[in-house]
Amino acid sequence: MAKFRREDALDYHSNGRPGKIEVIPTKPYSTQHDLTLAYSPGVAEPCLEIAKTPEDVYKYTAKGNLVAVISNGTAVLGLGNIGSLASKPVMEGKGLLFKIFADIDVFDIEVSATNIDEFVQTVKNISPTFGGINLEDIKAPECFEIERKLKEVLDIPIMHDDQHGTAIISAAGLINAVEISNKKLGDIKLVINGAGASANSCAKMYIAVGVKKENITMLDSKGVIHKGRNDLDQYKQFFASENTSINTLVEAINGADVFVGLSKGNILTKEMVKSMNKNCIVFALANPVPEISYEDAISARPDIIVATGRSDTPNQVNNVLGFPFIFRGALDVRSNTINEEMKLAATKAIAELAKETVPEYVNLAYGSKNLSFGSEYIIPKPIDNRLISAVSSAVAKAAIDSGVAKYKITDWEAYKLELENRLGKDNKLMRSLANKAKSNPKRVIFAEADTYKILKAAQLVRDEGIAFPILLGNLNKIENLAAENNIDLNDMQIIDPLNVEESKRNTFGDMFWEKRKRKGVTQYDARKLMRDRNYFGAMMLESEQADAMISGLTRKYGLPITSALQCIGVKPNIKRVAGLYILVTKKGPYFFADTTMNLEPTSEELAEIAILTANTVKQYNIVPRMAMLSYSNFGSAEGDVPKKVAKAVEILHKNNPELIIDGDVQANFAVNNSLLKEQFPFSTLVDKDVNTFIFPNLAAGNISYKLLQELGGAEAIGPILMGLNKPVHVLQLGSSVREIVNMVTLAVVDAQNRGK
Repeated sequence: MAKFRREDALDYHSNGRPGKIEVIPTKPYSTQHDLTLAYSPGVAEPCLEIAKTPEDVYKYTAKGNLVAVISNGTAVLGLGNIGSLASKPVMEGKGLLFKIFADIDVFDIEVSATNIDEFVQTVKNISPTFGGINLEDIKAPECFEIERKLKEVLDIPIMHDDQHGTAIISAAGLINAVEISNKKLGDIKLVINGAGASANSCAKMYIAVGVKKENITMLDSKGVIHKGRNDLDQYKQFFASENTSINTLVEAINGADVFVGLSKGNILTKEMVKSMNKNCIVFALANPVPEISYEDAISARPDIIVATGRSDTPNQVNNVLGFPFIFRGALDVRSNTINEEMKLAATKAIAELAKETVPEYVNLAYGSKNLSFGSEYIIPKPIDNRLISAVSSAVAKAAIDSGVAKYKITDWEAYKLELENRLGKDNKLMRSLANKAKSNPKRVIFAEADTYKILKAAQLVRDEGIAFPILLGNLNKIENLAAENNIDLNDMQIIDPLNVEESKRNTFGDMFWEKRKRKGVTQYDARKLMRDRNYFGAMMLESEQADAMISGLTRKYGLPITSALQCIGVKPNIKRVAGLYILVTKKGPYFFADTTMNLEPTSEELAEIAILTANTVKQYNIVPRMAMLSYSNFGSAEGDVPKKVAKAVEILHKNNPELIIDGDVQANFAVNNSLLKEQFPFSTLVDKDVNTFIFPNLAAGNISYKLLQELGGAEAIGPILMGLNKPVHVLQLGSSVREIVNMVTLAVVDAQNRGK
């Protein structure tokens, strides 16, 4: 599980606009006419329509895509009863997850009411605003009554995710784990340690998928829940065992097939696991510390299947696999509830998805070549884009079939396509690349380690497991800067090129001299240059004492590039390096080249830049679909630029026919398929969804990415140096910590790909 520091968490929530979510307009508002329609007097018209036909509220307002995440703060994560106000960051976080995974808008509502009836009445009174209600972090047993009473009085989808989320995901995992273990759900003996809201709902869902109630043994803090006890509420009484002779977890788990932990960390021992039946299953779901660690469970039994709530082990039971898509399906058919049929449909859809072939981007993100259905893959990964169509459509269909939907979907293929296209693709690339980097972190040189941003970024990538930082700079300055800013340098290698052994500097200098002695460099000059961090770091990389290098935060762009070119050189058969920027937008990533290196490339050089770019984009598991840009469309204007671009395309079509590329073409035609198809139907870019742009000169590329970054709100990642023999990436002057972390991530992935 990713490490974090208190200061980082506080900074994340407070920097810039405080909090994690905002409300943005969805209609034009730039003119007086727009404002007249948006508010008075134009707004009266939809108001009157809704007053006449209440169901039209879904037609004229955002109600149908708006969920309330509501809590009273009585059971917040692992923090307990910290109150409604203190729960707000969690509720905002839930809203963020709803949006990025299912394109559902959220208002978070924190209610200062612990009395059941008062809380229910409050939620009832505000319910007309919302299309659905996600109850969150409310303690048991009150949460059971609150959900039940709200379902009785409201006709919109309501779900307490702490109860049902874990139940749905773990039940999906249980279905598959039992199948892999060659057992039957109706035969297994199942032990649940924990008796709160989640445990209660899990047990009921396990019964729904086929586990027999009499085969479930549940424990609370006092031991086994059985009929001999007189301290049980109605919810615990439902699961009270007839067997009054066992009282402890040690006794209950002996001979069990399945253990499900919904309690606290480190209460299940290896000896207990060894006492379980053959091909046993352990779901240790306490967070952040599970009931038994994945490593201990695996070492105790070679025949075991283990799931936890952690992201750093196989089979993570993560509620984000369920709640966004359950509400998505429920909202889309205007369901008046989330019933058992819908929850069961979600469970089965998640279980079935795990049996399908895993997409390559998921394998790449988790550093695997062959994720497939089996003991280490019983449930899908959260980044699997197929979840929204698989789960949401299953839930929607169950709502229709069970008679609780007000809107009927008839074209299911069209609906699934709509679901797949709903989500913006702005954050998926970096999430995927970060996961890939973590699968095999590399040694990365930070050439300017005596600056705060570099040290902070180094700490973050170390803590995230993305890279092993090597810091170049003055030791005292680095240590003082770290102390002043509470940055932990533990396990980071620090090297000061000015104070290393002279023999090491001379070794690097002599290696460099051998490369440059016929290019005007003396041995004395070569050795002297090794006092410079960029040259020293580049020679560390060249001599394989590191895997990648980052520089340029405080220096002019050309200086780190010069040292890299002289020390490392370009790849075989490559004549030049080029610069690439990734522009991350709501529509997905776009790739711009050349933006930093080649001032006025020739046709041949443009063709080489295009090939370098295509090969780089492929590293990110994206098919490059490339437009060679100009101020002309296929010869429509005269000039040197259209001519050289057209010639570059001719070269590429002849020598690299597998590339999807065309030009010369204007930028608006390249990004507007309808326009391109109407005017130039012969273009190989028609219906190809262009994602990569090759600019005719440095000025065009540099100006374009900076305008899109500043005016279009795109996140710029780069520049990525293409063509060097080893991964060296140069930062923009004054890059943010986030931008540095992104560049390190790309450098690690670059190093991984070169190592194949």
